[in-house]
Amino acid sequence: MGDIEPSALTIRVADSLAGVDPAAWDACAGGGNPFVTYAFLSALEDSGSATQHTGWAPQHVLLEDACGNLLGVVPMYLKNHSQGEYVFDYGWAHAFERAGGEYYPKLQISVPFTPATGPRLLIRDDQPQQKVGEYLLAGCMEVARRYKVSSLHITFPTEGEWNLMGEMGMLQRTGEQFHWVNRDYADFDGFLADLASRKRKAIRKERREALAPGIEVDVLTGSDIEEAHWDAFFRFYMDTGSRKWGTPYLTRECFSLLSERMADRVALFMARRDGRYIAGALNMIGDDTLYGRYWGCVEHHNCLHFEVCYYQAIETAIEMGLQRVEAGAQGPHKLARGYLPVKTYSAHWIRDPGFRDAVERYLVEERREVESEIAYIGENHSPFRKTDND
Repeated sequence: MGDIEPSALTIRVADSLAGVDPAAWDACAGGGNPFVTYAFLSALEDSGSATQHTGWAPQHVLLEDACGNLLGVVPMYLKNHSQGEYVFDYGWAHAFERAGGEYYPKLQISVPFTPATGPRLLIRDDQPQQKVGEYLLAGCMEVARRYKVSSLHITFPTEGEWNLMGEMGMLQRTGEQFHWVNRDYADFDGFLADLASRKRKAIRKERREALAPGIEVDVLTGSDIEEAHWDAFFRFYMDTGSRKWGTPYLTRECFSLLSERMADRVALFMARRDGRYIAGALNMIGDDTLYGRYWGCVEHHNCLHFEVCYYQAIETAIEMGLQRVEAGAQGPHKLARGYLPVKTYSAHWIRDPGFRDAVERYLVEERREVESEIAYIGENHSPFRKTDND
């Protein structure tokens, strides 16, 4: 379609999804990434997981035409902390506050508690993507100015969005995750055949050890997932949360809402022994990617985490014809299990000019280090065969 007249557009901020039409939101979000759908984001809000009370006050940006039709949306939150983001700015906050500034509140464009790359500027397919993206970004930065926050952060956007953000003056940051890529494997053995021989042997040994105590793994999707499964999984989730970071982010109700609103996008891997569930991992299903999100257990068995989180995910992705597994944040230990390093992206608007300059200098060096590390790992530590004789 042709150019849009800016005078015909309106930016509006919604303090919850309750007042936004689900179909209109999803017409902008598309269906490829489950985390930006109305169903997922509203489950976080309606369950009390992402609300003002938890430090995630919704401030979603809506771009409307003169008739009130949604052309684009942005999931945005006003935050008084930096928890649940996975792109760490604690050092920035401490430095700014030591210099006499107030870092919080800040604005965050992201999917709460979800370190998965996906679109952040959600635009209807029938709209000019570049132009609407520029309007949305300009609108978000204007909201930041009017709210007089210290900063605006966009985490885990796509590379194309990140480039646009840089063109519009935002600071650019990169990070690293480990993803598994499906090279048209027919089955798990086909994947193993691609690995160096010692990696193949190590994975087979880990899988045997994981299941040796008589453990079986159920892969549950859609209507197969019942409330009893969520009760068990929530125990695992709470155990992991209490040991790793204190208070877990998601409420028990959130998991029920995910089943109620998007059961076909959920894959739950549940390990059982002697008829009792003892561990599990929650995954979300995208158009071409399986996203690993949460893991927990009430019994500790050697290699069970690798089996439930990584190997079951690979097998399921192959069976579903998916092209990728994103197994979450962190994870050099994933390398030996067939997951390779990839770049992730974030972009940052900072109000104070002096602080902005300091962060910009830091990011130049950080981007160089990320690039160098990914290249080094790929050249020297890939688990895949280098020759046909390996």
